[in-house]
Amino acid sequence: MGLINYIKETKGELKHVSWPTKRQSIIYTALVVVISFLVALYVGLFDFIFTDIVKEFFLK
Repeated sequence: MGLINYIKETKGELKHVSWPTKRQSIIYTALVVVISFLVALYVGLFDFIFTDIVKEFFLK
């Protein structure tokens, strides 16, 4: 009984959710992809710089 009640309550709650439009979903997805790419570039740049610094000091 607990599982059936849970599913009914969940279904009822999902009716109150304000779902994004197709356009909003596309924009949000593109935004996530762009920001993820920029963060990857940022982290990759610092990794490259610090790798060179470590090579310079410790591998000479």
